[in-house]
Amino acid sequence: MSNLFEHSTIEVLIAAKLDGTITLTELLKHGSYGLGTFTGLDGEVIILDNDVYQVDQTGTVNHITDMNTTLPFASVHTPSENEQPLTLAKADFALLNQTFAADKNLKNVFATIKLHGHFNAVKVRVAPKQEKPYPSLLAVTKNQPIFDTEDVTGTIVGYYAPELFGNITAAGWHLHFLSDDHQFGGHLLSFVGSDLDGTFEIFDGIEQHFPINDPEFRNHENDLATLKAAIEESEGFQD
Repeated sequence: MSNLFEHSTIEVLIAAKLDGTITLTELLKHGSYGLGTFTGLDGEVIILDNDVYQVDQTGTVNHITDMNTTLPFASVHTPSENEQPLTLAKADFALLNQTFAADKNLKNVFATIKLHGHFNAVKVRVAPKQEKPYPSLLAVTKNQPIFDTEDVTGTIVGYYAPELFGNITAAGWHLHFLSDDHQFGGHLLSFVGSDLDGTFEIFDGIEQHFPINDPEFRNHENDLATLKAAIEESEGFQD
């Protein structure tokens, strides 16, 4: 069995509930690879083989060793026997969203991908840290720092979610990037890569973990009428 562990939902970020509700200590019990954000939308989190990195709003990559650091939202997994090797001569979002997703028949399943190699071009965004009273993720992403680079070697890690689950997480691919020299990274908006090697895995299930002891999570109202569109817009256009 292989599972994706997701703490809370992306809806809480849309609803401006940005306080951390799980520690890294607890999160890493459920996976060694993944992504997320810290309290107050403090940057983009990339987890690679139990090492935790944060890209902050200046574009600086920080290696996080304080396991008491908290996150309002995160997705992690531990590779299982279902993991398959993957080689792509060339890749971009168009290939992942169309040809790859169709070939792997992903329309009704969750999956993960990890790709390492040379990237001709990479564009990322980084959520800037917010203070209370918190704005929504959608409001923050309207004025987010965007960084781009060329000719970089690094790693993409992230997840595919089917449209059916698009109210609890971002439908389609949600990917983060980290360069090998730890000088560049973030939430992936676009990329062109060549000679990429890595792994791919389809999950048997998803474990949705809720912060039941957090009063704001328990009491907040959901705007279901606009939620899907807000999630899509906040995740950014992939090109």
